[in-house]
Amino acid sequence: MTTSLANASPSPVSVPSYADIQSIVADDFEIMDKQVFGSLNSKVQLVMSVSQHVINAGGKRMRPLITLLCARMFDDNPSEKAMHLAAITEMLHTATLVHDDVIDESGQRRGKPTANATWDNATAVLVGDYLIARAFNLLVGFQSLPLLQVFSDGTCDIAEGEVLQLQHQHNPAATEADYLNIIDGKTSRLFMMATQGAAILQDKTEYMQALGDFGQHFGNAFQIIDDVLDYSGDSELMGKNLGDDLAEGKPTLPTIKALELLKDTDQKGYQQLRVAVQTGKTPNAEQLIALVRDSGSLEYCKKRALEETALAQQALKTLPDNRYRQGLYQLTELASARLL
Repeated sequence: MTTSLANASPSPVSVPSYADIQSIVADDFEIMDKQVFGSLNSKVQLVMSVSQHVINAGGKRMRPLITLLCARMFDDNPSEKAMHLAAITEMLHTATLVHDDVIDESGQRRGKPTANATWDNATAVLVGDYLIARAFNLLVGFQSLPLLQVFSDGTCDIAEGEVLQLQHQHNPAATEADYLNIIDGKTSRLFMMATQGAAILQDKTEYMQALGDFGQHFGNAFQIIDDVLDYSGDSELMGKNLGDDLAEGKPTLPTIKALELLKDTDQKGYQQLRVAVQTGKTPNAEQLIALVRDSGSLEYCKKRALEETALAQQALKTLPDNRYRQGLYQLTELASARLL
Protein backbone atom coordinates (compact mmCIF):
# COMPACT_ATOMS: atom_id res chain seq x y z
CA MET A 1 0.00 0.00 0.00
CA THR A 2 1.39 3.41 -0.94
CA THR A 3 0.25 6.95 -0.47
CA SER A 4 1.25 10.25 -2.02
CA LEU A 5 3.00 12.96 -0.09
CA ALA A 6 0.07 15.28 -0.69
CA ASN A 7 -2.45 12.84 0.73
CA ALA A 8 -0.37 11.63 3.64
CA SER A 9 1.17 14.85 4.97
CA PRO A 10 -0.61 15.99 8.13
CA SER A 11 -1.74 19.52 8.63
CA PRO A 12 0.49 21.09 11.26
CA VAL A 13 -2.50 22.95 12.69
CA SER A 14 -4.43 19.74 13.39
CA VAL A 15 -1.60 17.75 14.97
CA PRO A 16 -1.80 17.63 18.79
CA SER A 17 1.25 17.95 20.98
CA TYR A 18 2.87 14.96 22.66
CA ALA A 19 1.61 16.34 26.00
CA ASP A 20 -1.95 16.34 24.63
CA ILE A 21 -1.68 12.66 23.71
CA GLN A 22 -0.03 11.78 27.01
CA SER A 23 -2.85 13.53 28.89
CA ILE A 24 -5.30 10.89 27.63
CA VAL A 25 -3.72 8.44 30.10
CA ALA A 26 -2.20 11.02 32.46
CA ASP A 27 -2.85 9.19 35.74
CA ASP A 28 -1.60 5.85 34.40
CA PHE A 29 1.46 7.54 32.91
CA GLU A 30 2.42 9.20 36.19
CA ILE A 31 2.24 5.92 38.09
CA MET A 32 4.17 4.11 35.35
CA ASP A 33 6.91 6.74 35.35
CA LYS A 34 7.47 6.24 39.08
CA GLN A 35 7.57 2.47 38.59
CA VAL A 36 10.45 2.77 36.12
CA PHE A 37 12.59 3.97 39.02
CA GLY A 38 10.87 1.92 41.70
CA SER A 39 11.59 -1.33 39.89
CA LEU A 40 15.35 -0.93 40.36
CA ASN A 41 16.51 -2.91 43.39
CA SER A 42 20.16 -3.79 42.90
CA LYS A 43 22.28 -4.39 45.98
CA VAL A 44 25.19 -2.77 44.12
CA GLN A 45 25.21 1.01 44.55
CA LEU A 46 27.03 1.62 41.25
CA VAL A 47 24.31 -0.25 39.39
CA MET A 48 21.68 1.94 41.04
CA SER A 49 23.60 5.16 40.33
CA VAL A 50 24.19 4.40 36.66
CA SER A 51 20.65 3.06 36.13
CA GLN A 52 19.10 6.15 37.67
CA HIS A 53 21.39 8.35 35.58
CA VAL A 54 20.36 6.79 32.27
CA ILE A 55 16.67 6.61 33.15
CA ASN A 56 16.71 10.27 34.25
CA ALA A 57 18.21 11.15 30.89
CA GLY A 58 15.38 9.30 29.16
CA GLY A 59 13.11 10.77 26.53
CA LYS A 60 9.36 11.06 26.24
CA ARG A 61 8.53 7.47 27.25
CA MET A 62 6.74 6.89 23.94
CA ARG A 63 6.87 3.09 24.06
CA PRO A 64 5.29 2.80 27.52
CA LEU A 65 2.74 5.43 26.47
CA ILE A 66 1.75 3.13 23.59
CA THR A 67 1.34 0.21 26.02
CA LEU A 68 -0.93 2.31 28.24
CA LEU A 69 -3.03 3.52 25.29
CA CYS A 70 -3.44 -0.06 24.02
CA ALA A 71 -4.43 -1.38 27.44
CA ARG A 72 -7.05 1.35 27.89
CA MET A 73 -8.27 0.85 24.34
CA PHE A 74 -9.31 -2.68 25.29
CA ASP A 75 -10.53 -1.92 28.83
CA ASP A 76 -11.06 1.66 29.97
CA ASN A 77 -10.05 1.03 33.56
CA PRO A 78 -6.77 1.48 35.42
CA SER A 79 -4.61 -1.62 35.05
CA GLU A 80 -1.72 -2.06 37.44
CA LYS A 81 -0.39 -4.85 35.24
CA ALA A 82 -0.39 -2.60 32.17
CA MET A 83 1.42 0.17 34.05
CA HIS A 84 3.97 -2.33 35.29
CA LEU A 85 4.49 -3.76 31.79
CA ALA A 86 4.86 -0.24 30.38
CA ALA A 87 7.61 0.47 32.93
CA ILE A 88 9.38 -2.76 31.95
CA THR A 89 9.17 -1.77 28.28
CA GLU A 90 10.87 1.54 29.09
CA MET A 91 13.55 -0.29 31.06
CA LEU A 92 14.34 -2.43 28.01
CA HIS A 93 14.39 0.61 25.76
CA THR A 94 16.79 2.37 28.12
CA ALA A 95 19.11 -0.65 28.07
CA THR A 96 19.27 -0.56 24.26
CA LEU A 97 20.15 3.15 24.35
CA VAL A 98 22.98 2.52 26.83
CA HIS A 99 24.43 -0.15 24.56
CA ASP A 100 23.95 2.08 21.49
CA ASP A 101 25.91 4.88 23.13
CA VAL A 102 28.82 2.54 23.83
CA ILE A 103 28.85 1.22 20.26
CA ASP A 104 28.61 4.74 18.81
CA GLU A 105 31.09 6.15 21.34
CA SER A 106 28.55 8.86 22.11
CA GLY A 107 29.40 11.48 24.71
CA GLN A 108 25.91 12.97 24.93
CA ARG A 109 22.31 11.91 24.50
CA ARG A 110 19.59 14.56 24.45
CA GLY A 111 22.12 17.10 25.64
CA LYS A 112 23.14 15.11 28.73
CA PRO A 113 26.32 13.07 29.32
CA THR A 114 25.93 9.39 28.48
CA ALA A 115 26.71 6.64 30.98
CA ASN A 116 29.82 5.60 29.07
CA ALA A 117 31.10 9.18 29.12
CA THR A 118 30.26 9.69 32.81
CA TRP A 119 31.72 6.35 33.93
CA ASP A 120 33.28 4.10 31.25
CA ASN A 121 32.29 1.63 28.54
CA ALA A 122 32.56 -1.45 30.73
CA THR A 123 30.31 0.02 33.41
CA ALA A 124 27.74 1.17 30.85
CA VAL A 125 27.60 -2.22 29.10
CA LEU A 126 27.20 -4.12 32.37
CA VAL A 127 24.48 -1.81 33.65
CA GLY A 128 22.69 -2.15 30.31
CA ASP A 129 22.89 -5.91 30.82
CA TYR A 130 21.47 -5.48 34.32
CA LEU A 131 18.50 -3.48 33.02
CA ILE A 132 17.67 -6.25 30.52
CA ALA A 133 18.05 -8.94 33.18
CA ARG A 134 15.94 -6.96 35.65
CA ALA A 135 13.24 -6.45 33.02
CA PHE A 136 12.94 -10.20 32.49
CA ASN A 137 13.07 -10.79 36.24
CA LEU A 138 10.00 -8.54 36.50
CA LEU A 139 8.30 -10.15 33.49
CA VAL A 140 8.36 -13.52 35.28
CA GLY A 141 6.05 -12.00 37.87
CA PHE A 142 3.20 -11.91 35.36
CA GLN A 143 3.31 -15.71 35.17
CA SER A 144 2.41 -15.50 31.49
CA LEU A 145 4.31 -17.72 29.09
CA PRO A 146 2.85 -15.94 26.01
CA LEU A 147 4.05 -12.59 27.37
CA LEU A 148 7.50 -13.97 28.07
CA GLN A 149 7.56 -15.44 24.57
CA VAL A 150 6.78 -12.10 22.93
CA PHE A 151 9.40 -10.26 24.96
CA SER A 152 12.12 -12.90 24.68
CA ASP A 153 11.64 -13.27 20.92
CA GLY A 154 11.54 -9.50 20.59
CA THR A 155 14.70 -8.94 22.62
CA CYS A 156 16.54 -11.46 20.43
CA ASP A 157 15.36 -9.56 17.34
CA ILE A 158 16.55 -6.27 18.82
CA ALA A 159 20.00 -7.70 19.46
CA GLU A 160 20.13 -9.17 15.95
CA GLY A 161 19.14 -5.81 14.48
CA GLU A 162 22.01 -4.14 16.32
CA VAL A 163 24.45 -6.78 15.08
CA LEU A 164 23.15 -6.39 11.52
CA GLN A 165 23.74 -2.66 11.75
CA LEU A 166 27.27 -3.30 12.97
CA GLN A 167 27.79 -5.82 10.16
CA HIS A 168 26.83 -3.21 7.56
CA GLN A 169 28.70 -0.34 9.18
CA HIS A 170 30.88 1.45 6.60
CA ASN A 171 29.35 -0.70 3.87
CA PRO A 172 28.47 1.43 0.81
CA ALA A 173 26.88 -1.64 -0.81
CA ALA A 174 24.15 -1.89 1.86
CA THR A 175 20.68 -1.99 0.30
CA GLU A 176 17.27 -0.73 1.32
CA ALA A 177 16.34 -4.33 2.16
CA ASP A 178 19.35 -4.51 4.51
CA TYR A 179 18.24 -1.26 6.12
CA LEU A 180 14.67 -2.49 6.65
CA ASN A 181 15.96 -5.70 8.24
CA ILE A 182 18.06 -3.60 10.62
CA ILE A 183 15.31 -1.21 11.70
CA ASP A 184 12.70 -3.97 11.92
CA GLY A 185 14.85 -5.36 14.72
CA LYS A 186 16.54 -2.45 16.43
CA THR A 187 13.59 -0.03 16.36
CA SER A 188 10.25 -1.48 15.30
CA ARG A 189 10.37 -4.66 17.37
CA LEU A 190 10.09 -2.80 20.67
CA PHE A 191 7.04 -0.91 19.41
CA MET A 192 5.51 -4.28 18.53
CA MET A 193 6.28 -5.62 22.01
CA ALA A 194 4.71 -2.52 23.57
CA THR A 195 1.43 -3.10 21.73
CA GLN A 196 1.19 -6.89 21.75
CA GLY A 197 2.11 -7.13 25.42
CA ALA A 198 -0.93 -5.01 26.31
CA ALA A 199 -3.18 -7.30 24.25
CA ILE A 200 -1.92 -10.36 26.10
CA LEU A 201 -2.51 -8.74 29.48
CA GLN A 202 -6.05 -7.71 28.52
CA ASP A 203 -6.81 -11.12 26.98
CA LYS A 204 -7.34 -9.59 23.54
CA THR A 205 -4.99 -11.81 21.55
CA GLU A 206 -7.29 -11.69 18.52
CA TYR A 207 -5.80 -8.25 17.89
CA MET A 208 -2.17 -9.40 18.00
CA GLN A 209 -1.67 -9.27 14.21
CA ALA A 210 -3.12 -5.78 13.84
CA LEU A 211 -1.09 -4.51 16.78
CA GLY A 212 2.05 -6.12 15.40
CA ASP A 213 1.44 -4.47 12.03
CA PHE A 214 0.89 -1.10 13.69
CA GLY A 215 4.04 -1.40 15.78
CA GLN A 216 6.20 -2.52 12.88
CA HIS A 217 5.07 0.16 10.43
CA PHE A 218 5.02 2.95 13.00
CA GLY A 219 8.50 1.93 14.13
CA ASN A 220 9.75 1.86 10.54
CA ALA A 221 8.31 5.31 9.87
CA PHE A 222 9.72 6.66 13.13
CA GLN A 223 13.25 5.47 12.29
CA ILE A 224 13.17 6.66 8.68
CA ILE A 225 12.06 10.09 9.88
CA ASP A 226 14.89 10.15 12.43
CA ASP A 227 17.37 9.29 9.69
CA VAL A 228 16.01 11.99 7.36
CA LEU A 229 16.43 14.55 10.14
CA ASP A 230 20.11 13.62 10.41
CA TYR A 231 20.46 15.49 7.11
CA SER A 232 17.78 18.14 7.46
CA GLY A 233 16.89 18.66 11.12
CA ASP A 234 17.88 21.07 13.87
CA SER A 235 21.08 19.82 15.50
CA GLU A 236 20.27 21.48 18.83
CA LEU A 237 16.83 19.90 19.03
CA MET A 238 18.22 16.52 18.00
CA GLY A 239 21.11 16.66 20.46
CA LYS A 240 23.64 15.69 17.78
CA ASN A 241 25.32 17.21 14.75
CA LEU A 242 23.89 16.81 11.28
CA GLY A 243 25.70 14.06 9.41
CA ASP A 244 26.69 12.13 12.55
CA ASP A 245 25.18 8.94 11.13
CA LEU A 246 27.34 9.31 8.03
CA ALA A 247 30.49 9.85 10.09
CA GLU A 248 29.66 6.71 12.08
CA GLY A 249 29.19 4.73 8.86
CA LYS A 250 25.62 3.77 9.72
CA PRO A 251 23.68 2.27 6.80
CA THR A 252 20.71 4.68 6.84
CA LEU A 253 18.16 5.00 4.06
CA PRO A 254 19.10 8.60 3.06
CA THR A 255 22.70 7.54 2.41
CA ILE A 256 21.75 4.25 0.75
CA LYS A 257 19.32 5.98 -1.63
CA ALA A 258 21.70 8.89 -2.31
CA LEU A 259 24.43 6.46 -3.38
CA GLU A 260 21.96 4.69 -5.66
CA LEU A 261 20.83 7.96 -7.28
CA LEU A 262 24.27 9.56 -7.54
CA LYS A 263 25.74 6.48 -9.20
CA ASP A 264 23.65 7.24 -12.29
CA THR A 265 23.80 11.05 -12.21
CA ASP A 266 27.01 12.25 -10.55
CA GLN A 267 29.98 9.90 -10.53
CA LYS A 268 32.23 12.38 -8.70
CA GLY A 269 29.65 12.93 -5.97
CA TYR A 270 29.01 9.19 -5.80
CA GLN A 271 32.69 8.46 -5.22
CA GLN A 272 32.96 11.18 -2.55
CA LEU A 273 29.98 9.83 -0.63
CA ARG A 274 31.08 6.22 -1.07
CA VAL A 275 34.54 6.95 0.37
CA ALA A 276 32.97 8.86 3.28
CA VAL A 277 30.75 5.88 4.11
CA GLN A 278 33.67 3.46 3.89
CA THR A 279 36.10 5.50 5.97
CA GLY A 280 33.89 7.60 8.26
CA LYS A 281 36.09 10.57 7.40
CA THR A 282 33.93 13.63 6.76
CA PRO A 283 36.14 16.75 6.82
CA ASN A 284 33.84 18.14 4.12
CA ALA A 285 30.66 17.25 6.03
CA GLU A 286 28.63 20.18 4.70
CA GLN A 287 29.44 19.23 1.11
CA LEU A 288 28.49 15.61 1.74
CA ILE A 289 25.22 16.61 3.41
CA ALA A 290 24.48 18.82 0.40
CA LEU A 291 25.17 15.86 -1.90
CA VAL A 292 22.59 13.75 -0.09
CA ARG A 293 20.06 16.57 -0.04
CA ASP A 294 20.52 17.44 -3.73
CA SER A 295 20.39 13.83 -4.90
CA GLY A 296 16.65 13.54 -4.31
CA SER A 297 17.22 10.94 -1.60
CA LEU A 298 15.40 12.83 1.16
CA GLU A 299 12.27 13.23 -0.94
CA TYR A 300 12.26 9.47 -1.53
CA CYS A 301 12.80 8.77 2.19
CA LYS A 302 9.98 11.13 3.19
CA LYS A 303 7.67 9.31 0.79
CA ARG A 304 8.70 5.95 2.29
CA ALA A 305 8.13 7.26 5.81
CA LEU A 306 4.65 8.44 4.88
CA GLU A 307 3.89 5.09 3.23
CA GLU A 308 4.87 3.31 6.46
CA THR A 309 2.76 5.80 8.43
CA ALA A 310 -0.25 5.07 6.22
CA LEU A 311 0.20 1.33 6.80
CA ALA A 312 0.34 1.89 10.56
CA GLN A 313 -2.84 3.95 10.39
CA GLN A 314 -4.51 1.28 8.28
CA ALA A 315 -3.72 -1.36 10.91
CA LEU A 316 -5.48 0.75 13.56
CA LYS A 317 -8.78 0.58 11.69
CA THR A 318 -9.41 -2.99 12.85
CA LEU A 319 -8.98 -2.06 16.55
CA PRO A 320 -11.70 -0.80 18.93
CA ASP A 321 -12.69 2.73 17.97
CA ASN A 322 -12.29 5.02 20.98
CA ARG A 323 -10.19 7.95 22.20
CA TYR A 324 -7.24 5.66 22.99
CA ARG A 325 -7.09 4.38 19.43
CA GLN A 326 -7.31 8.01 18.39
CA GLY A 327 -4.31 8.69 20.61
CA LEU A 328 -2.32 6.05 18.73
CA TYR A 329 -3.39 7.60 15.43
CA GLN A 330 -2.32 11.03 16.68
CA LEU A 331 1.13 9.65 17.55
CA THR A 332 1.56 8.68 13.89
CA GLU A 333 0.52 12.18 12.83
CA LEU A 334 2.88 13.76 15.33
CA ALA A 335 5.81 11.67 14.06
CA SER A 336 5.07 12.56 10.42
CA ALA A 337 4.76 16.25 11.27
CA ARG A 338 8.49 16.24 12.09
CA LEU A 339 9.10 16.08 8.34
CA LEU A 340 7.41 19.46 7.74
